[in-house]
Amino acid sequence: MATAPAPGSVRPGARGFVRQVAEDLIRIERIAAGGDGVGRLPDGRVAFVPRTAPGDLARCEVTRPAARFVRARLVAVEEPGPDRVEPACAHYTADQCGGCQLQHLSASAQRAARRTIVGDALRRIARLAVEDPPVESASDDWGYRAKVALSTAPGRRIGYHRYDRPGQVFDLVRCPIAAPGINGLLERIRAARRALPDRLERATLRLDRSGGEHLILATGAGPVWAGGRALHGAVRGDGPLTVWWQPEGGAARAVAGSTSAYPATAFEQVNPAMGDRVRRRALERLGPVAEGQVWDLYAGIGEASEALAAAGATVASVESDGSAVSEAARRQVAFGRRIDRIQGRVEDVVASLPVPDRVILNPPRAGLDGRVVTVLLARAPGRIVYVSCDPATLARDLGRLAASGSGYRLASLETFDLFPQTAHVETVALLERV
Repeated sequence: MATAPAPGSVRPGARGFVRQVAEDLIRIERIAAGGDGVGRLPDGRVAFVPRTAPGDLARCEVTRPAARFVRARLVAVEEPGPDRVEPACAHYTADQCGGCQLQHLSASAQRAARRTIVGDALRRIARLAVEDPPVESASDDWGYRAKVALSTAPGRRIGYHRYDRPGQVFDLVRCPIAAPGINGLLERIRAARRALPDRLERATLRLDRSGGEHLILATGAGPVWAGGRALHGAVRGDGPLTVWWQPEGGAARAVAGSTSAYPATAFEQVNPAMGDRVRRRALERLGPVAEGQVWDLYAGIGEASEALAAAGATVASVESDGSAVSEAARRQVAFGRRIDRIQGRVEDVVASLPVPDRVILNPPRAGLDGRVVTVLLARAPGRIVYVSCDPATLARDLGRLAASGSGYRLASLETFDLFPQTAHVETVALLERV
């Protein structure tokens, strides 16, 4: 276990002065949204302590005090909780990697924590009397991410931000939750980093469903970057690779490799296998849709719209991302007029859509705009299936949609383990008319 000076000891401070370090022993009770352990200081204030596990007796230093709660830094684990394990990734401890939050917990404890995060949010924010929902385990706890977004720092460092110092970026060697193909591409990029743009701000590594590799480079303001072909030659492996350049304020464009219309910046689940399972369950929860009118809101590249049309529904498919809409239209020409594809923000167009029998929606982390909630309650579809990646905004929206007198009840709630080693969780909620 880590060691540290005893409570009340001194440490070097600025300009050689020493400062008194106050440390407290905190028994960790649970995991909060975001992944911090939660306990109480001797004075009763709630303490949030990253990298702690339920049952830990943790020696901590308060870093951000407040009247009712504090944030604290783990100094040492005096007694480990029963579910604490050794993290598998060297970056997790040595570099305080912010990409994962729960590697120090066993897989079963992680799943329990994510269930409780969802249940707590609905009880606390939505005021709904629910049990912690069941969780469907991931296909793989490691090597599942088909996309990673890396930041950059002086010295051509490429990596993630540190969890306790988010302004700092460490140099990433390997990410064990990333797919092998992503790590292979990262290794080649590290070897050729001198060929990267000088003004590089973000590098996104992505695998498509056919196994093609994509490197999307976002740069700051400046002249046109002309190094795409040279970088492609230095980084290309055995399979197809496309290098994309995204200038400040502009759209990503392919500058080397494939000239396909693949929407490299369009949203798609970073865990494709589990994303498919979530979509299948959400469609099952809608029930029969043949000959019905269905809204697919925040439709992405239209995979749910395609499945609904294949089942006989007429679909109003709404997505704001133009590249995703173009890809959906290219993939789904076979369904003709069964899918009315609409590019625009959901809150701007939802009032003009035909009255639905069923609605499936998968909003971004910010959840639903109030105008969307108002229209849903007014149009009163028989079922609403809400797919969410954020328990807090899900709870806020369900609190409005399933409030007393709304005409809806929460009929089912399930979570899916799309993001092992992290505090993130995907949830499928079914609302039915009462």
